[in-house]
Parts: sequence; structure tokens; C-alpha cells
Amino acid sequence: MQRRDFLKYSAALGVLSSFPLLSGRLYAAERPRLPIPTLLEPDAQSSIRLTAQVGKSVLAGHQATTWGYNGSLLGPALRLEQGKKVNVEIHNRLSESTTVHWHGLEIPGEVDGGPQGVIAPGASRQVSFTPQQRAATCWFHPHQHGKTGHQVAMGLAGLVLIDDLESRQLMLPKQWGIDDIPLIIQDKRFDADGQIDYQLDVMSAAVGWFGDTLLCNGVNYPQFGALRGWLRLRLLNGCNARSLELATSDGRPMYVVGSDGGLLAEPVKVESLPVLMGERFEVLVEVKDAKPFEIMALPVTQMGMQVAPFDKPQPVVRIQPVPVHGSGELPDTLAKVPELPKLEGLNTRWLQLMMDPRLDQMGMQALMEKYGQGAMAGMDHGAMGHGDMEQMKGGMDHSAMDHGAMGKMANGDRKLDIYNANKINGKAFDMNTPSFNVPRGQYERWTISGEGDMMLHPFHIHGTQFRILSEDGKPPAEHRRGWKDTVRVEGKRSEVLVRFDHTAPAQHSYMAHCHLLEHEDTGMMLGFTVS
Repeated sequence: MQRRDFLKYSAALGVLSSFPLLSGRLYAAERPRLPIPTLLEPDAQSSIRLTAQVGKSVLAGHQATTWGYNGSLLGPALRLEQGKKVNVEIHNRLSESTTVHWHGLEIPGEVDGGPQGVIAPGASRQVSFTPQQRAATCWFHPHQHGKTGHQVAMGLAGLVLIDDLESRQLMLPKQWGIDDIPLIIQDKRFDADGQIDYQLDVMSAAVGWFGDTLLCNGVNYPQFGALRGWLRLRLLNGCNARSLELATSDGRPMYVVGSDGGLLAEPVKVESLPVLMGERFEVLVEVKDAKPFEIMALPVTQMGMQVAPFDKPQPVVRIQPVPVHGSGELPDTLAKVPELPKLEGLNTRWLQLMMDPRLDQMGMQALMEKYGQGAMAGMDHGAMGHGDMEQMKGGMDHSAMDHGAMGKMANGDRKLDIYNANKINGKAFDMNTPSFNVPRGQYERWTISGEGDMMLHPFHIHGTQFRILSEDGKPPAEHRRGWKDTVRVEGKRSEVLVRFDHTAPAQHSYMAHCHLLEHEDTGMMLGFTVS
């Protein structure tokens, strides 16, 4: 931090602390303060220590058992420098195995932290890598096959901030926790005892695990006191299965300045912003007047996600301006985003996303039995491969079905193995058999198809930041034309231009998968090598 910035923001914080009445007004109506994750940077030996551990957190008014990194819930934000090596020592203090995947980082497969990078209970793992990519907001989370959804639901997630010279030279807001704040948005469901109620059953394997309570940085509807001027929000959809559409409560615009893989060429003004599971966006919001407002989650048409209370807009965080002015700006231009290369003659790959029809039908039936017909709001069932809806409403006998059971589910004379019921190109994930090899450093054109299945699939590819050529059959929105690691697939085809600059051997292959975590855990994933 520059000395003049230190003095300015020290003075600002001093003003805030000297007004107890102001502080009381800021957090009126007993709104909790927005927690800001600790900013953790490499020490003098270029090392960072992370510990996955069990703790207790107050969630929705109850003390719940939660998991976190270096704490009870979520984790620190790691700040890394482009071109500087970092050594990360990961300790597992959980009672089950886990991994730590560096989501969005372009690093070799050996340290990517996919399902092969297992850390047993009580064990540790050290990984070293040098981020060479442009400045970006990435994140880290578990990738334990078959248990990713559960471990993320319990609270394991944290941010990774990559800095570079180009981003530092911009006058964007960059004072962590003051005018540069993270919003990690997740939904949770709790049982009668206030514990996180996670189940992987036919319903969640089909539509995903979703909750009825929205949390931001682990807190329900918190409040943040913002400097007058421009506020930078680093948005992460950390939900297992819920897509989000974010907007301000008073209609003030948001300016998208960055997506998964870094800054855009220039800001893009939006009135609302769809954010898929696992996606990140950086937006600037102008806070020049004294009027408070909320960041809201609007209802979406995704199956199961309009169940109350999400059939109405839900507040994510309240922004309360304070009588101190910031100095961050909204630049006219941001970063150099290269033109797309020529697409003729590139190697192509086809990835067809599909679900076992029995899981499809049983999952939809279970959804309607639990939540009613309203859970199907917004879905065009006439175009879906979900079977006969009338049969699902009443023609199937599910009275003996244990929707909480895991593994193989009865369906007539056959058995449905939910862990292998979601597929890519007709095959469920096989840990030991990569699907193909990609030449290092060469562009390829991948088509991901959701045709024949109207479910929403946020498709994520490890080891790269790609460019979207088309998204669900349409040109990508302007703010989605930068560097991305997740693309939307919902009933149609999406095309991406990929290139991998690091190797990934068979024993540590990269993953390509749906980031609806229960789809990933039940087979909609493949491994591939790069050499």
C-alpha cells in the first residue's frame, strides 16, 4: 500500500470509529456486519499454510457444525503475485479424505488438486506453483470425488486473488475490506436441530442440493458500510446447485470489470447479472449518495430454484454509505484482451452431457412430491427429456422409496447406481481412465451439448482460461467475452476455444465437468491428459 493511501484510509477508519452513533445507525435493524475474509499472503519463504478443520458457526440462528480452512467456516483470501512461486502446505484435520482444487488457476495437473490429489485424514500435502496468468479472482475448494457437494456444503471454500502489474496500475478500488470486498454467496438447508442438512439422493443427484436460506460470507443478509464513491464487489457463486441473478434493489447499474479469468477490455454496464455456480465476476457500483441499497438475488427459472422463499427476490447484502469519500475510479479501459485467433482447421471435440432416464424421472418425481408443482416453474417440459409428466405426478409408486438413501436405488427389476447415473459421451467418470489427450499449447474448439436434456449445466474445465465462442446456441453476452473457465449449457450447444499451457499426466489428469456439484459427484465428469 502506498504511504498516502495508508494515511488516507487510516484517517477514514478513524472517522468511522469516532462516531458511535453513526455506527449504530449503520447496523440498524440488528443486521449483522459483513465478515471480510482474512487476506493471507505468502511469508518470507513464499509459503502459505492451510488447514481443513471442523468448527462451529452460528447459521440462521443456530449453532451448526461447519468446516473451514484455518477457521470454522469458509477460508482466507490468498493473494498471489503473477510470476512469483508459492508453496502451499495443506493439512487435513477432518475425519475423511479431501482435496484442494485451485479453481481457475492455470497450473500443472500434478498440483491442480483434482480428485486424484487425495489428502487422507490427519495427513498433509505440499504443492508449489508459479501463477503466470493475468490478474483474476479465482477460488479453492474440495474436489473429493463423490463428496465434493457435501464438503462444499459444510463450508470449505476460499478465494484466490492474483495480482499483476497491469491491474495495479489501474485506479480501480483495491483496499481490501474497505472499497474492495468479496461476496461469497451460498444457499443452505438446515434440519430441525439447526445442522446443515446435506443429502445425496435421487432428487439431489438429478436437480442438485439447494437450500432455503441465503448466506453471504457465511451470514444471512449482512450489512456493509461503504465509502462514498466506487465500490468493487468480487462476486462468487459458491452454491452447490443454485444459479443466481444479481441486481441492486434501487435499480442502480452495475459495471462488470472482470470475469473468471481476469479483467475485461472495458467495463460493461448491466442492470442484472446472471452468475452460474462456480463463476466469479468483479463489478463496480457507484455509492455517491447517502441512500442505502441491497444487492438482491432475483428469482431464476432453473428447476427447483423457485421454491419459497426464492420465488421472490432475496436480499444478499445491505450497502450503507458512510460520510467518508473513497478514491477508486471506474476506468474507461481495463486490460488487453486479444482478438480471437483463426478458428479454421482447429482440432474439435464433442462432449455430450446426459442423464440416466431413470434418474431423470425419479428425481423429478421426488422434487414434485416434496415441493409441489411449483418447483417446476419456468421449465418447458414439452421440450424436456423427462418422460411423461402425468406419469410422474401420479403414475409411479414411490411410497417405499427412501430418498435419503445413497448408492443403488431400486427401480423395478433394475438397480440405479446414482454415482454413475450422470454421464459425458455415454460414460460416467472413471478415475483411472482419461478420456483423451490434448496437445500442449495448441488451440482446440470444444462443443459441449446439453441437447435432449433441459437441465442447467455450468460446465467447468480445469487448467485453462478459455474464450466462449457461443453459449447455449447464441453469441456470448458482452461481459462474457473475456477469459472464462465456466460456460452455460442448458438444452443446446456451447462452444469454447481452449488452450492448455501446462502438462497433466494420467495420474493427475485435468477434469472437465458440470459444476452443479451433485452432477459432478454422480458421474458428469471426465479426465483428460495434456502432453
